[in-house]
Amino acid sequence: MLFHDEPWPDGTPSWVDLMVPDQAKAVAFYRGLLGWDVQAGGEETGFYGMAMLQGRPVAGIGQTPAGQEMPAVWTTYLSVSDVDKAAAAITEAGGRIVVPVMDVMKEGRMAVATDPGGAAFGLWEPGNHTGTQVTAAPGTSAWNECMSRDYPAAKAFYEKVFGYGVDDISGGGFTYSVLLLGGRPIGGIGGMPTDVPSEVPSNWSVYFWVADADASAAKAVELGGRAVGEPFDSPHGRQVRLVDDQGVPFLVIAPNEQSGKPEGWDD
Repeated sequence: MLFHDEPWPDGTPSWVDLMVPDQAKAVAFYRGLLGWDVQAGGEETGFYGMAMLQGRPVAGIGQTPAGQEMPAVWTTYLSVSDVDKAAAAITEAGGRIVVPVMDVMKEGRMAVATDPGGAAFGLWEPGNHTGTQVTAAPGTSAWNECMSRDYPAAKAFYEKVFGYGVDDISGGGFTYSVLLLGGRPIGGIGGMPTDVPSEVPSNWSVYFWVADADASAAKAVELGGRAVGEPFDSPHGRQVRLVDDQGVPFLVIAPNEQSGKPEGWDD
């Protein structure tokens, strides 16, 4: 387990949150699955819940505001030092701002955007809240990726707006690039596989670290969710796609012999 107290470099996925119709139900599900202690804020925050590990924030769970139709999804936020500048760059590069830049009390400033393929993501300019403060442990974010129905356009967009380098690892009908900042992998972007139903839009996904992917899949089912397929091994860990008890997809991944344990992982 590693702690991180400083603002994340521009372009780094620094936070994830979930907005759902039933916040209490989501809190119970993810507490049971990932071991989070979720602490609700006051009325001024909309009772936004901060998921904590070792007393430090790792994710957010909020209630969909009354009267607003919003998809129940995990949103990935990319850290930026100037959200207004980032929003302008997104528009110039062919993206769209769908939630305008706003202040979030003294915690920071945010916006929500979509890339040219329609995948939604957030921007976070840190104030008091810098983003996730724990990594390399069960219950923390492990990876964030954009799967796009227009991979060339999306790839060019993120390179232009955030200055990412790319490491193309495509092959065998698989189209995917690792996004790099200063030579360090911080996320991925891929082409939507052909077997994905046409109604599934381009999207950003979040992976959470777990100690045991098989046990987590079984636990998700016990808590009212479901597994999409069986856990499988990859060079990056043993992983499985899950859906929570309100229909929200996400993935979990556990270290395996191929991947080894990430730096800072407790034995």
